[in-house]
Amino acid sequence: MGKRVAVIGECMLELQGGAFGPNTLGYGGDTLNTAVYLRRFGAAAGIEVTYATALGDDALSDGLLAQWADQGLETGLVRRLPGRLPGLYMIVVDPTGERSFHYWRDSAAAKAYFEVDQTPLEAQADDLDALYLSGISLAILPPEGRQRLFALMRALRARGAAVVFDNNYRPRLWPDRAEARRMFTEALSIASIGLVTADDHQALFELPSLAAAIASAQELPPPELLIKRGAASTLVRAAEGTGDWLEAPTEPVAQVIDTTAAGDSFAGGYLARRLAGEDARSAARFGNRVAARVIQHRGAIVPAQVMVDLTGACA
Repeated sequence: MGKRVAVIGECMLELQGGAFGPNTLGYGGDTLNTAVYLRRFGAAAGIEVTYATALGDDALSDGLLAQWADQGLETGLVRRLPGRLPGLYMIVVDPTGERSFHYWRDSAAAKAYFEVDQTPLEAQADDLDALYLSGISLAILPPEGRQRLFALMRALRARGAAVVFDNNYRPRLWPDRAEARRMFTEALSIASIGLVTADDHQALFELPSLAAAIASAQELPPPELLIKRGAASTLVRAAEGTGDWLEAPTEPVAQVIDTTAAGDSFAGGYLARRLAGEDARSAARFGNRVAARVIQHRGAIVPAQVMVDLTGACA
């Protein structure tokens, strides 16, 4: 029997190109990217992925829903808010493949997801086997929305569902670092699986070195914990293991084209394998294979055709 996973966050319209030059319109967002890759690699195992967010009632929002459905995502948890619009961002990629972002998202519909007595996500919580969210999911929500989300996380964890928190930290989305620290600490105290990017952990907690960040992250409370270290192997502490740290190697890439969604695709690949019953270290190795493939192409969501061999490996 398959599993049903909800992913909560924000998907925005994406412009990729350059200032005052040709741009292509797409879409992306950390959690949406993860949802797509989770569905792509989990479909063979019967994993259903539903995306929880809010959109407007405009044609662009209609287009986003159609695109998500084409990617295999279920959209029954999406709220439609009259008069609101999706957020927008522009990616500018430098010659080394690193990207910078420009955002227009202050009044985006996703911020208002919990501004109702009961969201579709809360109403359907009993049907979920797992919930995935990120630091950006928390950042876009007002305080009351965050507390509603924390309550939902606790309820899911209490009945044995997987609760996955990815520590994506974007300083510009937070009023100050102290508030972000409080929210991340609370989320990690609830999560059953923690996905930690060492660089983000270092920045959030102002640690003096990457080594100090890794040592600090190893003390975090989720029973299953992964620490991503860029090109270095991923550290894995499995929930069902002895507590020892294992290493999952990354794959070398001759030329990095675009690092957009490297961590998001890792999460999708990892969770697809993990929810299908694979051990944590093997699932992390697969996540690294997915990320290595994604960074060799432009855009957050790369064409399915360039990873058919990986998709087949999930069957």
